[in-house]
Amino acid sequence: MSVAPPTTYLLVDGENIDATLGIHVLGHRPQPDERPRWDRIRDFAASVWGQPVKALFFLNASNGQMPMSFVQALLAMDFRPIPLAGSSTEKVVDIGIQRTLDAIAAAGGDVLLASHDADFAPHLGRLARDGRRVGVLGLREYVSADLVALGEDGLEVFDLEDHVGAFTTPLPRVRIIPLAEFDPTRYL
Repeated sequence: MSVAPPTTYLLVDGENIDATLGIHVLGHRPQPDERPRWDRIRDFAASVWGQPVKALFFLNASNGQMPMSFVQALLAMDFRPIPLAGSSTEKVVDIGIQRTLDAIAAAGGDVLLASHDADFAPHLGRLARDGRRVGVLGLREYVSADLVALGEDGLEVFDLEDHVGAFTTPLPRVRIIPLAEFDPTRYL
């Protein structure tokens, strides 16, 4: 009897990624060609630990509407859109991801979370301390210090641009570059 390989759960906090990119990096709402290529992120998730990926993309649908063209694109890339609705006082995407992390803790699996948000630190910390492989995908300089501190427990931080290659053009980022990763041709 064969045993199925462990699963990597790719959980995407799209609002957080989009807001960080727009507010902190670009200074405007990202245009479609400035957003991450979600298929590249999914492929990276499969390759990083060499196991099957279940990709879940959390959406805030509290206004009663879904961006159907985006939902169709996600489905075509093997993402499962999770449109959640709640009151204006609820952070529906955060709550949905936290509940999913709790369910993964009970069921098994490893986690890659695309977010910069400290709200997930307790959940990811528990998973890491339980021996799960846990990672965060984001723009390294905006990843919460609470998440980065979980590196002591084994959490890995993967930069969406540098490690994942999620963008089609270089972002206008100003950040500290480890000398070992410095590529001067990028600036020529």
